Amino acid sequence: MTVSDATDTTPGLVCAHHHLYSALARGMPAPPRTPTGFTDILELVWWRLDRALDLHTLEWSAKLGALEALEAGCTAIVDHHESPNAIEGSLTVIAEACAEVGVRVSCAYGVTDRHGPDGARRGLAENERYLRAGGRGMVGIHAAFTCSDDTLEQAAGLAADLGVGVHVHVAEGAVDAPEAARLVPYSTDEWLLIHGVHLSDDHGLAGTIVHNPRSNMNNAVGYARPSRFTNPVALGTDGIGADMLEEFRVAYARHREDDVTVGPDPAWGWLAQGWELFPEARADEVRWSYDPVDPWRLAFTPGVRARQVVVDGEALLADGVATRVDPHEIRAKAAEAATRLFAELEEIEP
Repeated sequence: MTVSDATDTTPGLVCAHHHLYSALARGMPAPPRTPTGFTDILELVWWRLDRALDLHTLEWSAKLGALEALEAGCTAIVDHHESPNAIEGSLTVIAEACAEVGVRVSCAYGVTDRHGPDGARRGLAENERYLRAGGRGMVGIHAAFTCSDDTLEQAAGLAADLGVGVHVHVAEGAVDAPEAARLVPYSTDEWLLIHGVHLSDDHGLAGTIVHNPRSNMNNAVGYARPSRFTNPVALGTDGIGADMLEEFRVAYARHREDDVTVGPDPAWGWLAQGWELFPEARADEVRWSYDPVDPWRLAFTPGVRARQVVVDGEALLADGVATRVDPHEIRAKAAEAATRLFAELEEIEP
């Protein structure tokens, strides 16, 4: 969409990288000590949370995340998942939760050797099971720095055999920067390369880089400067909801901070790249609370909300309220699931 054809309507927006399992994380117990860097954040927060998940809490986390996406005019999510104590069937749980709400989803399980060779094997098996059963998705890798050479080779090989790409965090923090070179021999244009903060300009990786500005700022890993890449660039949230208009605003502000000569059009182009990943979302229709919807206005207009969302001819959001599901029930059940999750989390050591 360009400024010249702006109205109060857009296609459905796409979140090119999400962690739906994190929807219940808000209000979670504080970590046992304050993280002082990126690796601490992973070990003390996210790697403890994913170990606390079971299929029940995952179901309600995914439903809540999908509902919030719909309410923000996001009709398609590219999800990346890990639940090492509930691997088998996890991708189907996510896909069915999103289908119930009416949001499109591409799923991947993030294979890792953090839980030993058996954990890596089970993660690969879940990707294969889900994809061979007809699920939409990719083969997931957590990140090269948590995977052996053998696991990387197996994941890339499985993706090639199944005709899909690989969805992987790349050079998010300095700890992972040297490991990007291990992915170069395998990467293809179908890969999703998440973050890329510490990639060199001539990194040699094929695929779409997904920029997650709010998450990068929250984790203090630095600015990716995505405009420097020759790869296509899309926008994701890394699990901080699915309000893609808000992510666009942050992407523009971060870009502007780095280069005062730029306008919001490049960030809007990163948002629009999501339609290359989920072409069906172009046919969805979102009517917004603001007219006209164009990059220059949206960059400086907070609070714009989806009023109506139509997917495959069905109005899934009317007057800002979900129609296929009961949003009050989802939020209530998600709150109950969060209480269970937090109790489990308290028992997990870093």
